[in-house]
Amino acid sequence: MQIRDLPYPDPGIPDVRSGPRFLYWLGRNQLGGQLKSLSWGLLHQCGVAGLPLGVGLAVQAVVDGSGRSLALAAGLIALLGAAVALGDTMLHRTAVTNWITAAARVQQLLARKTAELGSALTRRVAAGEVVAVSTGDVEKIGWFVEALSRFAAAALTLVVVCVGLLVYQPALGIVVAIGVPVLALAVLPLLPKATRRADAQRELAGKATELASDTVAGLRVLRGIGGEELFLGRYRDASQQVRRAAVRSARMWALISAVQVLLPGLLLITVVVYGAKLTLDGRVAVGELVTVYSAVTLLLYPLRHFEEIAMAYSFSRPSAQRAARVLSLERTAPAPGDEAPAPAPAHAPGEPPSGDLYDPATGLLAPAGLFTAVVCGDPDLAGRLAERLGGHATSDTSVPGTATDADADADGWTPPSALLGGVALDDLPLMTARGAVLVQDKDPVLLSGTLAELLDVPASGQVSAADALDAAQCEDVLAALAQTSADRVDDPMRTRITERGRSLSGGQRQRLALARSLVTDPEVLVLDEPTSAVDSHTEARVAAGVKRLRTGRTTVVFASSPLVLDQADRVVLVHEGEAAAAGPHRELLHTDPRYRAVVTRETDAEGAEDAAKAAVPGAVRHGVREEIEESA
Repeated sequence: MQIRDLPYPDPGIPDVRSGPRFLYWLGRNQLGGQLKSLSWGLLHQCGVAGLPLGVGLAVQAVVDGSGRSLALAAGLIALLGAAVALGDTMLHRTAVTNWITAAARVQQLLARKTAELGSALTRRVAAGEVVAVSTGDVEKIGWFVEALSRFAAAALTLVVVCVGLLVYQPALGIVVAIGVPVLALAVLPLLPKATRRADAQRELAGKATELASDTVAGLRVLRGIGGEELFLGRYRDASQQVRRAAVRSARMWALISAVQVLLPGLLLITVVVYGAKLTLDGRVAVGELVTVYSAVTLLLYPLRHFEEIAMAYSFSRPSAQRAARVLSLERTAPAPGDEAPAPAPAHAPGEPPSGDLYDPATGLLAPAGLFTAVVCGDPDLAGRLAERLGGHATSDTSVPGTATDADADADGWTPPSALLGGVALDDLPLMTARGAVLVQDKDPVLLSGTLAELLDVPASGQVSAADALDAAQCEDVLAALAQTSADRVDDPMRTRITERGRSLSGGQRQRLALARSLVTDPEVLVLDEPTSAVDSHTEARVAAGVKRLRTGRTTVVFASSPLVLDQADRVVLVHEGEAAAAGPHRELLHTDPRYRAVVTRETDAEGAEDAAKAAVPGAVRHGVREEIEESA
């Protein structure tokens, strides 16, 4: 894989059982690139290691006064220099390719997982962790993958040089052969402590980053309550903790670097002293001593790769662990002991199923082709139910506050997803499920760009942008965009939307997001409080527009506004995690006190009073009926 071939057609199925296994999987999938980098690394480092031989031969030729030997030594040095230049250039090229392609593979895996889980992802892991994995952690993982081949080349070079010195000059070669492994392994006892300190630094840095992002997100509120200085002090304390942890970590890595400078120096002194003695005894020629001395000096370069690979692994291991944790999340978690699901009704392969939408966990049924409104007293339960209707996993007991008795059991089991036409959405391919059911949550996000780009989404082609904007009552939104546009364009579709639509009001952002969902025209559209931020007059017109535009399509709206409920063909009350009542809005309003309490916002006292009033005439009638029967 070359950089020009990115992205990968298929990034593969990663091994996410642990961080080291994930790193091994990445390296194995880049075996071709690793072998190329290893080959060029061997050429480069063996060329560097061979230069002392050429220098030694040249020195010996001068001592012997041999011009022919000097010319041969010069030719050898020139050849080795060319090998070093070529090997270094191609090593850098292939190593950087390995780095970038490994990082790209991880980013593609994360993007695929994000698309698979949707908004449920941030309910199961912190959003800051996902951002950290997709930015800093990706670079650290790529660093280790890139350094791996260079380390392997350095290790093989050390073996080759040691063996060569044993053959070239056994008396000095044995000293080098014993000393080099000691140098390479001397830092191993220091690595666990250095790794622990580096992990502590990254953990504190992550907390500081999360605190900073939370403070920025809530800056407007903090200013309103005068809490800026309080949170600034907290961030200052957190940043100081990061600084102290970084200093402690740097001390350990400085000690490791010092060890890798000190010990090779001691080896070099030993070789010089011992070699000088052998030269005086006549057992070693001057050229041979120069060769061995130069070889030991240049061995410091490949030894540096041992320190680098140790640092790369210590930094990439927790990063790989976090990536593996995110990538191990699944759309659903089957209950322990569940039997294989019954075969789903047949439908055309690749085509989304059609029919009624049914949630087995609550008993909620949305008949095909009707406008169904769902009333929930608990907004959080409504949000989870809306996600489940779209086939998104909604709970994970490992994250506090995301699982309830209605959603998951003690083992963290996620309830089955909704059925569309009798087919479980979890059993469908991801793209098919997303094409069948579109869920718009209560806080939709608008991306920056023109209005035309916002509405340029995968769609059936049956609903035009103009019709969608009209149904969502976006006339004032178009006017506001035209007024705030710096370009002053005549075409509203060419006006630009700022990041997250910050220049628009909450209601305007909500209606633009609704128009985007209507343009898509899915088989089933699930809307969670789509009009919560608009006024009553606009809300009634939006509800009527959605019903008109979605005629013949299945639409589910979570709402408690009578203006929306009155437009629905069918209303379902979900009470305490179960579908408790269903029928027209006006009928439920008169017959079900629980429904009336949610829709009219009546208090418990008012509800009890109404129930008492309703019970008294009934009791009187019942008593009168008994008297009549006794008299008869």
